[in-house]
Parts: sequence; C-alpha cells; structure tokens
Amino acid sequence: MPNHLADELSPYLLQHAGNPVDWRPWGPEALALARREQKPIFLSIGYSSCHWCHVMAHESFEDPGIADLLNRHFVSIKVDREERLDLDQIYMEVVQMITGRGGWPMSVFLTPEGKPFFGGTYWPPQARGGMAGFDQVLEAVADAWQRRRHDLLTQAEQLTQSLRELAGEGFDTEADDGSGKSDQSPLLAAEAALRQSFDRQYGGFGPAPKFPQPLALRWLLGRWRRSGEGELREMVTTTLDAMADGGLFDHLGGGFHRYSVDARWLAPHFEKMLYDNASLAVCYLEAWQATGQSRYADVVRQTLDYLLRDMADPLGGFYSGEDADSEGEEGKFYLWTPGEIQAVLGAEAARIFCRVYDVSEAGNFEGRNILHLSRPLETEAKMLGCEPTLLAAQLAAARTKLLAARATRVRPGRDEKVLVSWNSLAIDALARAGAALDEPRYTAAAGAAADFLLTHLRDGDGRLLHCWRRGQAKHNAYLDDYAGLGNALVTLYESGQPARLDQAVRLADEIVARYADGQHGGFFYTAADHEPLIVRKKDVIDNPVPSGNGLAAMLLGRLQRICRREDYRLAAEATLRACSAWMRRAPTGTFQLLLAADSGG
Repeated sequence: MPNHLADELSPYLLQHAGNPVDWRPWGPEALALARREQKPIFLSIGYSSCHWCHVMAHESFEDPGIADLLNRHFVSIKVDREERLDLDQIYMEVVQMITGRGGWPMSVFLTPEGKPFFGGTYWPPQARGGMAGFDQVLEAVADAWQRRRHDLLTQAEQLTQSLRELAGEGFDTEADDGSGKSDQSPLLAAEAALRQSFDRQYGGFGPAPKFPQPLALRWLLGRWRRSGEGELREMVTTTLDAMADGGLFDHLGGGFHRYSVDARWLAPHFEKMLYDNASLAVCYLEAWQATGQSRYADVVRQTLDYLLRDMADPLGGFYSGEDADSEGEEGKFYLWTPGEIQAVLGAEAARIFCRVYDVSEAGNFEGRNILHLSRPLETEAKMLGCEPTLLAAQLAAARTKLLAARATRVRPGRDEKVLVSWNSLAIDALARAGAALDEPRYTAAAGAAADFLLTHLRDGDGRLLHCWRRGQAKHNAYLDDYAGLGNALVTLYESGQPARLDQAVRLADEIVARYADGQHGGFFYTAADHEPLIVRKKDVIDNPVPSGNGLAAMLLGRLQRICRREDYRLAAEATLRACSAWMRRAPTGTFQLLLAADSGG
C-alpha cells in the first residue's frame, strides 16, 4: 500500500511512495500528528539524483523491520531538499553542529514542535565498518524518548537556541570604518586563500574530492582583468582546461558532472545538475571573452546544447538534474570498452578515438573507461602525423556516432522538477551566450524559459512560487528565486528585450518589501508571511548555488545603474555592509557577494 507521499509533486518523494515506512510530507498534518501522539519526528531529507539517498532507501526504507521501528516509534517525514531549501538550511546546520560534517541523505530527530535533538547523515541498516546501524540508532532514540525525554527536550532547546544565535550573527547595518573607503580585506583574503589551495599540477582548489567553483573562477578572472597578474589567469585557465579535458566533462553529450572524486578530474560522481552546468557555462563564456581561446566557447556551446537537448521541458523550463546511476550502477550510461567503440566506429576510427580519449582494455573505472583527453589535441595530431583540423573533424564525427549509440542505452533517471532559482541561472547563461556568441537560439530559449516561469509559477495572488512539475506549481518562492530571476531578466534586457526591465523591477520591489531585515540589514531567505519555522535564516554562503543575499545585492546594484533609483543603491550598499562580517570571516564562501561588491552593486 502506498504511504502518504503518493500525491506529491517531487520525484524524490514519489520514489519513496511505495516504502513500507509510513512517510508523510512536511506540513501541518504531520506536525499535528506528532504533537497529538507525542512521538518524536524522524526527518529524512534528500534529493532524487543523490546516490547515497538511493542506497539508504534500498537498504533501510524498503526493509520491513526498520519500517516497523519507524512506524511504531516515530512520525516519519520525508523532504525533498530542492523543494524545501528553507528546511534543508536549518536542519543541515544542526547536523553539522552535531557531527562536524554534512551531506545527504540527512537524518534528523525532532521534538513534536520541530526542534532537533539528534541527527546524522547516512547510516547502514545494521552496524558495519565501525558505523552504528540505523536499527541501533532508532532503538536507542526510541528508548531515550521513553526513559530520558527531559534530557532530549533540553538538548533540543539548546540546539534551537544555538541556531537562532547563529542566524543573527555577523550582520551589522553599521559595519563601516568611517573612512569612506571600501574594505579590501575580504578580497585580499579570498585571493590569498585561493592561491594557497590552488593545485598547480591538476587545477582546482584543495584536495580530492574536487568540485567546480565557477563563482571563484569568475571572480579571479575579474581580478586578473584589473591587475594583469599572470598567476591569477593561470589559476583560471589551468582549472578550466583540466575540467574540460577530464572525465568531469561529458565528451559525447556535453555538460558537466557534479564533482570529481580524484585530484585530476578523471573520475566524476556522475550526476548532472542544472545549476552546475548553467554556472559553468557563464564561467567558460567569460573566460573566452577574457582570453580569446576558442575552446572555451566550444565548451559553452556543448554545455548549453546539452541543456536544450536533454534538460528542457517542452513548455520552456529546465529540469533539475540527472542521476548518477542507471540500471543500478553508478556511471554505467557513460562508460565504454574498446570493443563497444569499435562496434560503432570500425577498427581504424576506433583505434584513433581510443588513443585520443585514453580508452584501454584495462579501463580506468571498474574495468571500463571514462572518456577523457590526456594530451592536447595538437600533441595527438603531431604524434599521429596528421593535421589538427583533420583530427578534430574525425573526432567530431566519431563523437556524433557514439552519442547516437549511447542514446539507445537505459538513461539515468531525470528529476523533472522546474525550480525558479536554478532556471534563473540557466536563463542568465543562455542570454549571455546568445548575445556574445551570436546564437539567437540561445536567446530565444532564455526568453521562453523566463516567460514560462513568470506564467506558470505563480499563486492565485500573482506571487512567485518555487517549483513546478507536470502542470502543478507549489511552495512559496525563496529569496534566491526572486533575486536570481531578477538578475536573469536584467541580462535579457541587456540582450535586447526591453520589456524585461519592468519585470525585474517588480521582483526587486517584492524583495525589498517582503524579505528585508529592517533591523540588522540584508535579506531573509523566506518572506515575512512564510510558514513559521524554528528560525528564520539568511542566505549568505554560496552552497553550491549563489547566495540569496549576493544575488539580491547584485540585482539591486544592476538596477540602480540602469534605473537611477537611489533606493536601490542604498539597499544594495546596506546589504553588502550588513554581510561584510561574513565576507571577512568566510571570503571563499561568499564569492557572489564579492562579485556584487566588485561590480559596484
């Protein structure tokens, strides 16, 4: 029998609708049930393309014994983090307090009032490898709730108070040294931190696993353009080249995977997310504009073509992501053997392709091969004794044939939610690329997606909603929805669509009216009339999408320069001033704010 998730919009929740766990969506009914029965809440937060979320689902949530423990002792609530980013922000901070790390699936135990007292991430169903079993965790929490409830309630109050203190920490409308000069310390600290963590051999920052950091790279590009310092340029180009050459990039279908598990960008975690690809497209576009290297423009086209081909809803929006797994195996859709390539290309073309893309019988990933470029194309052409342009044409023809062959495989699952904030990044990327590369189809797709959001993601009062799937929109929009879409509309205006300016202005006015913190400055993540939660947070840290406050400061700064509105200038400056302590404390986590500050926004 299905549980209470069968009528939900989220693909992630629907994946759990047949579990023996009596899951309920977050909402007043589930919270009222917990209060009425005086049971603790087990809150599980994840998303549909999360590999370890699938693992815990199969191991634990499909297990009748574990389901019985959950159903007897808890009210179990399942949340899609991409739908309810407000909840994810709050309870992820709790898990990080308790365990010192975060991640998904997120597993948190709450009082019936929603206050957290214990949490973690993934647990195996039974104890193994030094980890407690999920069955042991459930039995221990249930026993403590019966025997030591007062201690748990005390712990919940302490954690909730810590959350509230952190939510108000670091915001100061009076943060100003009185000199009238901008504070350069966050900029210098960010640059120093990136220099120190830069991997000169393989590109990127820090050790494996390595994540793309498009905001950091865009910020470094701006610093290089102003200073002309070659090392800043090298940090950007080395990283962009390594990501585009490695297995992080899909050499057949275009687009980037989520992150690399190794230092040299070879082996990715194979899920693909809309926000990564939109943000990286802008990064490579700006690198092409700054350096003139045509390969960066090629990466932009391949990435955006992937979005238009595989991630676009027929009505105009863009889907959220694709899974890492297909047929129960991570990466299976993307991997090749020499024999499979030869069957498609023939012996001679396969020999050249396998040489260039480092495909071997031994394989480089569990006996099969991730396509990647181990040497520059010019070097390969010289070693093969042919012209680079001829080799490039041969490889392009081979990729087209292999892409067609790959299309016959079982595809990874696709999360077909349309999220305003992530779509806004795609609209911005398409509009920028359409203008810079003279590609009208990108501009047209950007405009169609904007129209889709402005038409279909509205409530009865005309307020923006956060997500849509198959004709249904729900959940109040968050700060980054409004600010991200506002910035995308300004980019469309700058690309030759004048009607977009009034649309952006209306969104900016909504931000100021409904999200502003008049006492401490900056903007809350949720509107003033949003569902009351245990804390009302502000979004300052980029993680992994741009922060809401950074996007708002950028939008207000752009609009004040276009519209000459003093109120926007003051609001942008007040936001940067209020967030300045965070920019000093965590400069490498606030690049969207630093980009807004650099732009004068």
